[in-house]
Amino acid sequence: MTRRAAEIRLDALLRTACDVIAERGLANTRTADVAQAAGVSQALVFYHFATKERLLSQAFAYAVEQDLARLDAVARSAASPLVKLRRMLKLCTPTGRPTSWSIWIDGWSESLRVPELEKVSRRLDLRWREDLAAVIADGVCEGVFVCADPAGAAWRINAVMDGLAVQFAVHDRVISRRQFAEWIRLAAARELGLEPAQLDWSAPAQHRSRRAERTQPDAVS
Repeated sequence: MTRRAAEIRLDALLRTACDVIAERGLANTRTADVAQAAGVSQALVFYHFATKERLLSQAFAYAVEQDLARLDAVARSAASPLVKLRRMLKLCTPTGRPTSWSIWIDGWSESLRVPELEKVSRRLDLRWREDLAAVIADGVCEGVFVCADPAGAAWRINAVMDGLAVQFAVHDRVISRRQFAEWIRLAAARELGLEPAQLDWSAPAQHRSRRAERTQPDAVS
C-alpha cells in the first residue's frame, strides 16, 4: 500500500468510525463494529490504530476538528470582533439533530475513564476557548466590548453553552433551539457590555442596530 493510499484508507476509517460512534456511542463502539461498517478486517483497523482507545480518540478528534475548523475560519477572518462573536455563537447553536454536540458530550463522559481520550478532549476544548478569548480581547482593544478578563469571560460563556448543550442533546424538548440561542446571546452580552440584540444573527443588521439603540439609556443632556 502506497503512502497516499494509506492516508486515504485512514481517512475513510476515521469517517466510518465517526458514523458508528454517532449511532452507538463511544462506550459501545467496538473495533469489530468499525471494521464491519468499513468493509475491512479488524487486523487492518489495528494496523492503523494499534488499540481501541487510540481509534476512539482519533475518531473523536476527527469529528471535533470539523467543528473547530469552521470556528477557526471565523476567528481568523477579517471581520470585526462583534461580527466574529456573532458568527461563532451561531455556529455553536444547534440547527438540526445535535450530532456534533452529542459527540462532544460523549467524549467528555468517556474521558473520565479513557486517559488518551481525555488528553484529546482537553486539547480541543482549550483550543476553542482560546479562539473565543482572542476575539473578546480584540473587541476590548477596539472598544467594542467592555470586559476586564477576556479569558475568564470565554470560560463563563463556554460553561453556559456546554450546560445548555447537555440539556438540549440529552433531554428531548427540555429547551428549544430558540431558547438555546437567546440564552447564549444573553450570557455573552452580559459578559461583554453588549445588548443581546447586537448578537442576534437572525435579524438584519439595521434591525440589530435599532433594537440595541432602543435598549440603551437616554443620554444626559
